[in-house]
Amino acid sequence: MPMRPATEEDEVGARTSTVGIALVFALGAVTAPAAAQAPQGDGSRTAWGAPDLNGVWDFRTLTPFERPRELGEQAFFTEEEAAAFEAARFAEFEVRDDQEPADGVGNYNQFWIETGDGVAETNQTSLVVDPPDGRVPPLNTGAAARRQALVESRAGIDRHAPTPGGWVDTLGDGMFAVRCILGFNSGPPMNPAGYNQNVQIAQTEDYVLLLNEMVHSSRIIPLDGRPHLADGVRQWMGDSRGRWEGDTLVVETTNFLRETSFRAGVTTRDLHLVERFTRASEGLLLYEVTVTDPGAWDRPWTYRLPMQKSEMPLFEYACHEGNYGLYNILAGARLQEAEGR
Repeated sequence: MPMRPATEEDEVGARTSTVGIALVFALGAVTAPAAAQAPQGDGSRTAWGAPDLNGVWDFRTLTPFERPRELGEQAFFTEEEAAAFEAARFAEFEVRDDQEPADGVGNYNQFWIETGDGVAETNQTSLVVDPPDGRVPPLNTGAAARRQALVESRAGIDRHAPTPGGWVDTLGDGMFAVRCILGFNSGPPMNPAGYNQNVQIAQTEDYVLLLNEMVHSSRIIPLDGRPHLADGVRQWMGDSRGRWEGDTLVVETTNFLRETSFRAGVTTRDLHLVERFTRASEGLLLYEVTVTDPGAWDRPWTYRLPMQKSEMPLFEYACHEGNYGLYNILAGARLQEAEGR
């Protein structure tokens, strides 16, 4: 069943991710849940004294990624404004439930989309917190030109069909998701979108594991001060290194192979991320990301995503199980070529 709003065919299973379990055990024993160690909100600790970030964290939210323009530089909702915003969004979802899927027969309707129960606990009006207008900076000249060239090269082509002339380097707007290489919300950096919006964190003294439910992507991040990989060694999810700054885990990621699924693939291999994880209370983890990419934007920008503690386990994301998408996509493209379309 094709995804909406993403571009991958997938069935989410009902079994806890065996990948996640294996990685957790590979890292070693983790501490007990924070609730068993300290009262809510007092900064619970692991057995070795580090802030305890262990657990499954849910990053669904109704808070828009970018602030609605009419709000200007209003950074926070009042309680009344938050309630009105939530009511308007839920009313919109009810209308969508009564409509056919927008992207064609067989696509997901609103039932399958995880929107969250409300705006962020912080009442922020957008996830983007810098620039002050809560908007992602405009693309620079080079990135805008690349984006326009891509749009023109794909004019009249189905969303997942390969761009004429090849399919290795490009396979439609959602090539990473449809190939099960990168999830559209799992990052790095993580951002709310669609469904399976959960990350499991497990800690030892020397490593932190970030295991995302979507595409079961994982990062095992060393905390021992080792340098990043040499410049010639690049990876799909980059090369992450972590450190503690007070009670905040800071993860710096460089050495990306190429663009990722973040912001619809506009980033470049020069993307540089600084992610910050701060346990604000027993049930709240603040995730803040500063994005720097001179190949896309002329200035860094930052967003903050509050994550809620979840008592649910991660579920298996069987991305390639029974996936005939790639075969059918390529077969359809070859047929269209033969017909001169």
